[in-house]
Amino acid sequence: MLKTFLASTVALAALTGAAAAQDKKLVISVYGFAQDEFKEIVYDPFEAQCGCDLVVETGNSVERLAKLEARKDDPEIDMAVMSTHDALAAARAGITQKIDVSRLSNYDKLYDIAKDPVGDNMGVGYTFYATSIAYRADEVTIESWEDLFQDKLKGRVAFPNVTTNQGPPALYMLGQAIGDDAASLEAPINKVAENKDDIVTFYVRSSQVAQLMQQEEILAAPIGRFAWGAYSKMGLDMAWAEPKEGQTGGMNVMILTKGAKNEDLAYDFMDFWLSTEIQTKLAEALVDSPANAEVEVADEIAENLTYGAETVKNLKLLPPDVILDNRDQWLDLWNEKVGQ
Repeated sequence: MLKTFLASTVALAALTGAAAAQDKKLVISVYGFAQDEFKEIVYDPFEAQCGCDLVVETGNSVERLAKLEARKDDPEIDMAVMSTHDALAAARAGITQKIDVSRLSNYDKLYDIAKDPVGDNMGVGYTFYATSIAYRADEVTIESWEDLFQDKLKGRVAFPNVTTNQGPPALYMLGQAIGDDAASLEAPINKVAENKDDIVTFYVRSSQVAQLMQQEEILAAPIGRFAWGAYSKMGLDMAWAEPKEGQTGGMNVMILTKGAKNEDLAYDFMDFWLSTEIQTKLAEALVDSPANAEVEVADEIAENLTYGAETVKNLKLLPPDVILDNRDQWLDLWNEKVGQ
C-alpha cells in the first residue's frame, strides 16, 4: 500500500513538473529576416537553457505594431524587436513599459548609443547599421553625399524611396551636404526632385539595387551596411563611401510589452541575446552588427558589418522622435515633388 502511494506521489510530481515546464512560454515578435540563423544561434539555445517554449511571431513592422496595439489590453506578445521610431510609437500608444536595465547583466557591455536610444528606457538596442553609398570605384569617386548627382552618375544612380528605412537617413545626410539639415527635409527632397530624371529608380527593396548594380545599370546607390556582403562578392570594383559629412544608419531595439504575461522570461531572453557569446555568433554569421562592445570578430567579418567603437561613435542617426513626428509630412512633400 505504501509502495503504491509513493509511486503515485512520484508520478503526480513528474506530471506536475512536466505541466509546469510546458506552461513556461515566451512569445516574441520579430522581423522575418534570417530566421534559420536566429533559430540555431538564439532560439534553440535559449529554450535549452530556460526549459521553456519559445513562440516566435514574424512580420513586417506595420503588421506587428498593429497587432501589438490591437491586443494592448490583453497582450499575447511578451517582447518584440523593432526600429527606434516604431518603438517610440509603441511607447506613445501605451503598448510598452519601461525596461528595468538593472535586470540585464549585459547592459553595461553595450555601446552608449544602444543603451537608451528611444528615451526613458523604453527600448534597448541590440543591433544597428550604417547607411552610406556603395559605388563603382573604377568609374566614379564619392567624397560627399552630393556626389550622387555628379555628371558621371546621371542615369546611373539609384536612390531609396522616402517610405523605406534608408530613405529619410539618406535625405538627412544629403541635406547636410547641401547645407540644410532641417527636420523638414525640404531642401534635400527638392534636390532629389531637381535630379529625378537622372535617377534610374527610387527603390523600395535592397535586392532591387543589388540586381541593378550587378547588371551594371547603376554605378552608385545609398544602401544599408547589412546589404554590403552581396556587393563585395559581385566581382566588380565596389567601394563603400566614407563621405566628408559622415555616415548615417538605423538601430533596432528590444521592447517589453506592458502587462507582459511572461516578464521574467522576457528579461532572461533579452539578456541572453545581448550576451557577448550570442552577439558574437550573430556577427560571425553576418546576421547582425553587434551592439555589445565586447564582441571581437576577424577583419573579413568586420568589413561586412557596422563594427568598432570608432565607426559607432561617428554614426549620425536620425532621432526617433524626428522620424515619427515628420514622416507624414516627408511623404506628402515627396509625393508632391518627386512623385510615386
